[in-house]
Amino acid sequence: MIEAASKLSQPTTGPDPVVYVIDDDAGVRQALGRLFRSVGLRAELFTSANELMQRKLPPVPSCLVLDVRLPGISGFELHAELIKAGIHIPIIFVTAHGDIPMSVRAMKAGAIDFLTKPFRDQDMLDAVAAAIARDRGRLEAESWKLDAQNLFDGLTSRQREVMALVTTGLPNKEIAAEMGLSEITVKIHRGHMMRKMRARSLADLIKMAQALGINRQKLA
Repeated sequence: MIEAASKLSQPTTGPDPVVYVIDDDAGVRQALGRLFRSVGLRAELFTSANELMQRKLPPVPSCLVLDVRLPGISGFELHAELIKAGIHIPIIFVTAHGDIPMSVRAMKAGAIDFLTKPFRDQDMLDAVAAAIARDRGRLEAESWKLDAQNLFDGLTSRQREVMALVTTGLPNKEIAAEMGLSEITVKIHRGHMMRKMRARSLADLIKMAQALGINRQKLA
């Protein structure tokens, strides 16, 4: 457990991660809560899917340890509802009655892991570490994309057009011909655009354009 514990308890920048647990077995629920708190993780425990669905999940790195068989809405049904609602929290399924078809179904649905009770603490901590790392990466990517969109929104229409053409690989001379401008004017627009987008290189700018879906056809 030491290796996984060190991974999870290391200080990180940003909000503290949360592990949500849904299991109708009080003993399992409490044991998981103690396990996660022992490595410095915040744990929130629920007895049913309905309890979680009534909560607004904060935008912090998190994961869900979810029992497959629950009263009312099953674990698989909850997973489908979360996806439908656009909530992409990483899920670790657990069950006391697992079989190969069930585990295949879980993994095809995008689960991080599928653990059969009784599972080792180490296996659970490893799965949670992987899940939180994935969710942290997703949140960082979403934040980066939102920042890029805000910067793009601050461009003039000319600067947006120059960006769309620059990121296709066209040189200034060809961009000038296509836009009906002088080459020096294109260079000026390009310089202003690069500064506003905070792009340190053409590669940075292309990455932003791809993330935002910016291309010459879209701006046409």
